[in-house]
Amino acid sequence: MRRSLTIGLVSLFLLALATPAQAQDAESQEAFVVLSGRADVPSGQEVGDLVVFHGSSTVDGTVDGSLTAFDAPVTISGRVNGDVVVFNGRVELRTGANVTGDVVSRQAPVVASDATIGGTTRRLQTNPDWDQFAWVGRFAFWLAVSISTLVVGLVLLWLVGPGAARILEAGRTRIGPSIGWGLLIFFGLPILGILALITVVGIPLGLGVLAALGLIYALGYSASAWILGRTILRTSTAWVVAFLLGWAILRVLALIPIVGGFIWFAAAVFGLGTLLVAIWRARTAADDATGGAGIA
Repeated sequence: MRRSLTIGLVSLFLLALATPAQAQDAESQEAFVVLSGRADVPSGQEVGDLVVFHGSSTVDGTVDGSLTAFDAPVTISGRVNGDVVVFNGRVELRTGANVTGDVVSRQAPVVASDATIGGTTRRLQTNPDWDQFAWVGRFAFWLAVSISTLVVGLVLLWLVGPGAARILEAGRTRIGPSIGWGLLIFFGLPILGILALITVVGIPLGLGVLAALGLIYALGYSASAWILGRTILRTSTAWVVAFLLGWAILRVLALIPIVGGFIWFAAAVFGLGTLLVAIWRARTAADDATGGAGIA
């Protein structure tokens, strides 16, 4: 295929051929190049390598080399002593056609039952494999979320210190309120940010809220990871180990299509609600009467 392209370009620029309508000399072995139009080789005539950029090509005679077509249908009933490469166009090998090399094209070639192909027939891939790019993109996103939630979770638990026990208690004993308040925060904050953008004075607030959503959701997700890890491991285990266990479980589950997204949503909602309940209970712990009328 590379030889065909090289010969076509060299013939175009160095020989400066015009736009021939058909092969002129039966004994000519030079490359036959057509910029736009028909590139026909009649029966009984022979040319060297044949290159057509735009138009069509019909080979009833012999091409003693490769046939390369960039934007042209190709019909062969004669002989091609090389490869046939068609980037855009239909390839048809009629009765008596003989191609000694490979036939490469974007579309599946039409081959008569008694046509002969000495090499292989394969499809030309002119577009990138978007599935691979999509997979790489998904993995990169998963890795970014994994690293961010890991850092946020470690910083959160280090800052709250003994308060991590209150988060665990709220997650174990206030499941219903945690889910309810978590849903309110998860959906309410984006709505609040959008509504704030409508008013001129509220634009800074709206932008700030929307920009902070990623961090806020990561805090909730990390809190759920902590509760999960500590629920599995005994309290004597270091808090870092417990968090890493819960975080690792959630990140592995995140690799599962659809299920992973649902688990991320559930963890973020539950963790946000748990954090809110834990903060409220901590602030009202000194006054049981006041705390009893609050969130928890």
